[in-house]
Amino acid sequence: QVQLVESGGGLVQPGGSLRLSCVASGFTFSSYVMKWYRQAPGKERELVAGLTRTSAIPNYAASVKGRFTISRDNAKNTAYLHMNTLKPEDTAVYYCNANSYDNDYWGQGTQVTVSS
Repeated sequence: QVQLVESGGGLVQPGGSLRLSCVASGFTFSSYVMKWYRQAPGKERELVAGLTRTSAIPNYAASVKGRFTISRDNAKNTAYLHMNTLKPEDTAVYYCNANSYDNDYWGQGTQVTVSS
């Protein structure tokens, strides 16, 4: 049974930090590209960050570059999104995604709210 379980979301003040985690099970984690997406109310889901299987090449949306860091621990079947200098416009549900050429898995999402 394939599962992606996100955690680490919550309410944080502007300028604060959070670390999201995504624990995978039911598939060969190290064979998948891992990505984080987000969806704000009334908006389309957007790609925030992605990381190749060997962590060699991260990529980021322009809106988060320099503030967010994606990482993965293949030994723990876990992907992370470190978010610093959070802004109100970062408020969204954040989703973990595992992608290969023939499979695409999603987590249930975790809410991040940036507000004073």
